[in-house]
Amino acid sequence: MAELPDERVGFVRRIGLFQATALNMSQMCGIGPFVTIPLMVAAFGGPQAVIGFFAGAVLALADGLIWAELGASLPGAGGSYVYLRQAFQYRTGKLMPFLFVWTAMLFIPLGMSTGVLGFVQYLAYLWPDLSPGQGDLVGLAVTAGIVVLLWRRVENIARLTVVLWTVMIASVVLVIAAAFTHFSPERAFTYPAHAVELTAGHFWTGFAAGLTIGIYDYLGYNTVAYLGAEIRAPGRTIPRAVIRSILGIMTIYLLLEIGTLGVVDWREMLDPHSPASSSVASVVLEKAWGRGAADTVTVLILLTAAASVLTGLLGGSRIPYDAARDRVFFRPYGTLHPRHRFPTLGLLTMGAVTAAGFLLGRHTDLATLIQLLTTVMVLVQALAQVAAVSVLRRRQPGLRRPYRMWLHPLPSIVALLGWLVIYGYADRNSPGRYPVEWSLAWVGAGVVAFLVWARREKEWPFGPKRIREEYLHSTNPGPGRLRR
Repeated sequence: MAELPDERVGFVRRIGLFQATALNMSQMCGIGPFVTIPLMVAAFGGPQAVIGFFAGAVLALADGLIWAELGASLPGAGGSYVYLRQAFQYRTGKLMPFLFVWTAMLFIPLGMSTGVLGFVQYLAYLWPDLSPGQGDLVGLAVTAGIVVLLWRRVENIARLTVVLWTVMIASVVLVIAAAFTHFSPERAFTYPAHAVELTAGHFWTGFAAGLTIGIYDYLGYNTVAYLGAEIRAPGRTIPRAVIRSILGIMTIYLLLEIGTLGVVDWREMLDPHSPASSSVASVVLEKAWGRGAADTVTVLILLTAAASVLTGLLGGSRIPYDAARDRVFFRPYGTLHPRHRFPTLGLLTMGAVTAAGFLLGRHTDLATLIQLLTTVMVLVQALAQVAAVSVLRRRQPGLRRPYRMWLHPLPSIVALLGWLVIYGYADRNSPGRYPVEWSLAWVGAGVVAFLVWARREKEWPFGPKRIREEYLHSTNPGPGRLRR
């Protein structure tokens, strides 16, 4: 793929396939499955909760193929920002990329705050007397520490992420191994009456809640796309990293879910006073190998949680940078650190929102935080990118596409249906929290902010549309192509 965009934005392409896959998997398999298994059981009302993880995998793979095609064709800093800018500039000018940056500055750090929240939950297993105030302080300190770790060159972070990825793999493998050494098929596969009743409305409500939790656990398969301007041979690396990380994590999650259900009675997970509801992986280790092993692996899980937050903020901080360079966001966000070449203000802002989201989750619950971040994400990123693939194929047929989506348009249809189910059931699965209304209000405020900005900058609809097709007209084809 063309190497031109990295020169335009000032990034250097240093991240290879192994590091890219490690970045994705570290973000995907952070604290997510260790804290959401009880939530999934509650959504389905029994061990049939494995359906939710499988459904999340199908949606992640379908949506991942969309990211793979867009990332390979448009490997710029900011991921979705670049894709939506290129696809929708012909009709609505800079509205869609502006709205994406507006919403991403909320939903990405909210996602990272769930990792910090999970960190504190598992720390409470090692520190039973941890008070609410102490937990708040620990979470804020972890967030600040991760921002400090990211204050360096990206290749140094990539090497650190490989180490953390190894820790993540070790923690998951140990939990799975412990689970299957004390596995009870009867406990894992004995379902309550009417567990899978497809004609019942409550099943589909639970399915929608489970799908939301499932896709949350897989989020991160797009991390490498946000770093598109820093990926070596992006036309080959981005699709392979996306697809391999999804397939790898899918295998890990299914083993982890089934193994956990075979050791811990699912009713324990529904008891808010039981450790199984907040630190179920530690309980698996304690039941299987004793308290000492549980404490050791809990430390690894804490490192895994920190790794997921680190990689998420690493990728997310690049989004406002590219937008600011294009004058579609506040201009101070368009500055790189003079020595280490990373976007300073984007990192600091997302770190602050992560801290605020963590405090919000501490005083509500994890399920509420997941519903809020997914509904905001669905409107401007997920649904818009489903459309962007088809729009770009029509608007820019000459665009180099080192990778084309398999079985097009089937993955787009599957992704569209999945995202609509998540959004349509959000209010029902989060009563009294109104995630749909909050997401619409946030996007509405973004439209108002865009109009104010557009009038000031004399952009559409108060000025001419400025069409940019720099990827279409790039003359450096770069190495190789992937075949369908």
